[in-house]
Amino acid sequence: MSHPYHPYKLKRLLSIISLRKATEVPSPTQTQSESTTVEVEMASEEKPAVSEAESTQVPTAPQTQEAKTHSLADILSGNVNDAQLGEDSGLGEEMDEDEPETEAKEGFCVECEVADRSKAVEDEFLDLGPDSAPRSGATTPAPPAALPSAYQPALGSSVGDWFFERAKYIPMRLTPEERKYLRLLEGALTVSEYTNKIDIISFSSSKPRRVVAQIRELCSIISGLLLAADYTLGQQLFSERNFEANATFYQEIFEIGRRHKIQNPDRMRDSYGKLIYLLMDAQTPEVQDMLGFSLIDPESPTVRTVYHVLEELECLDVLKDDLISAATMEIVAEGKERRQVQKEIKMKERAVETLASKYGGRSTRGERSNKPELIRQCLYSIGDNHAFLRVNRDPCDKMIEYLKKYFHPTEPKPSLAIRSGKEGARLSHGHEKQYAYVLQSLTLWREILHDMFKLWGLAEQDLLSPTTTYRLRDTGQGLQRVQPCPRTSRIMHSILNKAQQNIGSWVGSSVIHLGDTAVPNALMFIDKYSQIYRILLPITNVLRQIPELSANPKSAIRSYIDQEFGGTEALIIEVLTDFFRHAFDGSGADNFYDAGSCIDGRLTSAWNWCSLLEKKRFFPVFLLTGFVGFDGQWA
Repeated sequence: MSHPYHPYKLKRLLSIISLRKATEVPSPTQTQSESTTVEVEMASEEKPAVSEAESTQVPTAPQTQEAKTHSLADILSGNVNDAQLGEDSGLGEEMDEDEPETEAKEGFCVECEVADRSKAVEDEFLDLGPDSAPRSGATTPAPPAALPSAYQPALGSSVGDWFFERAKYIPMRLTPEERKYLRLLEGALTVSEYTNKIDIISFSSSKPRRVVAQIRELCSIISGLLLAADYTLGQQLFSERNFEANATFYQEIFEIGRRHKIQNPDRMRDSYGKLIYLLMDAQTPEVQDMLGFSLIDPESPTVRTVYHVLEELECLDVLKDDLISAATMEIVAEGKERRQVQKEIKMKERAVETLASKYGGRSTRGERSNKPELIRQCLYSIGDNHAFLRVNRDPCDKMIEYLKKYFHPTEPKPSLAIRSGKEGARLSHGHEKQYAYVLQSLTLWREILHDMFKLWGLAEQDLLSPTTTYRLRDTGQGLQRVQPCPRTSRIMHSILNKAQQNIGSWVGSSVIHLGDTAVPNALMFIDKYSQIYRILLPITNVLRQIPELSANPKSAIRSYIDQEFGGTEALIIEVLTDFFRHAFDGSGADNFYDAGSCIDGRLTSAWNWCSLLEKKRFFPVFLLTGFVGFDGQWA
């Protein structure tokens, strides 16, 4: 038999009693014996008897003259309505003011509600300790911790394992012979229409057959170009027109293209995607069975790195020699005299030759071995990595320096505060919170670019993994290959954890979109973050040249800057304020859910600011410094 009392009344009663008990202030003379209990009695004979163990006993607060109380029996029997209860208890206003909280769907990002959190975020990589901030939602920022002054060991200091670990992901510089093959590959990819014929919905033919046909066509183009460039070598390789017999040649030429792209992210911008997608399809068992060979060397699926070459030469000790800092340093002529630059060049050349002769040695027959030349190439490849860091990572350091120089973490003079709905912003941050939000975003970008070669290597492992398949889906931006990225996700969460520990707090969401509609695969992820320097480098160049423009007090440019902006420093502050506000305001997407404070939404907002630069009042100053755009050159 069901209980005659309605559950809603019981729940409401307990809420009222608990509120009274919480707000009660007992007198000092009140003792334990003064507390009373109310036993629930049945209102009619039809109600079943309740045993003593089942009787409800609730402590009641002392009655006062201001508040009128009702017995529990009256409340449960319906003699007292809800209005009387709310009026007497003072609970009505509080319950009316409570609004139901809207929560994101289970497993989705709180801010953008796009990515499946179970795939995009793994808690095991976000353990920041007991003092860490929640994974999503804005938090009150703590004073930022100081960043490390430098990652690379200084000249004359002990290098430890710094070069030893980085060399595992630094690609080898191309030799002159390899550059000839690179031009053949680029020419073949330029005329290929691989993605136009493969990434489509077709019912007339099976996809593996179309893939094999396109791969054979591309290999035929490469063979023809090689034959035209070197007739003797072409005759030796392709006299029998057997693709399977020349599998090693194709594996080497495709590896050269991948290695060149990692070292030079601004090259092969329209052909690298075709190359990777072709290799993705070539890794499937059906295509390999029909093709008869693999386009990637199964024994060495990654690109040729400095570590692999030195390991083959048994010269890994080169990476732990303290002289390697001088042999791989980048010589920057800016702000130096000619004599000093020449001195640094000679010092670097001596260090290179010393290491090459020290670890190169001679062969057993007394003839000069190839070791010294390969060691030189390894050292030059590490130097190329330093040049990459200067162009890509150092603009982040420069913007962090500007942020700390012209803005204070807590004093809003000038203010970086933004409000949702104003000037396109989708986030509402006070000055202190926005300062921390900008600092942590720039710090994260710096950490990503510092480990970009490692990220790129792991991204290619995800893309070319034979066990990780992709699905062709319409993501709202056309048909895209949606593929899980476990290795890339793991290293990205490690980088995010490092950035969070450097900052000390986290504002906004820490969700990383990978393998979803926002970032379908690792190729899109790498392409997105390799564009950071295209945003920051032009801005830092403009800010550096503004004082040079106004150096002459009698020039027309100086007069324009003084009249329009109030001086050189005021102009720099206005540019920085606008960038730090609206390049980090959660805007830039076609709808509300695809932007926000998540890791990828921050970069989307920065690109949106770049697209609106022509509408800024300081855009003529950008043109006066030689600015032409953010997108670079495609040719």
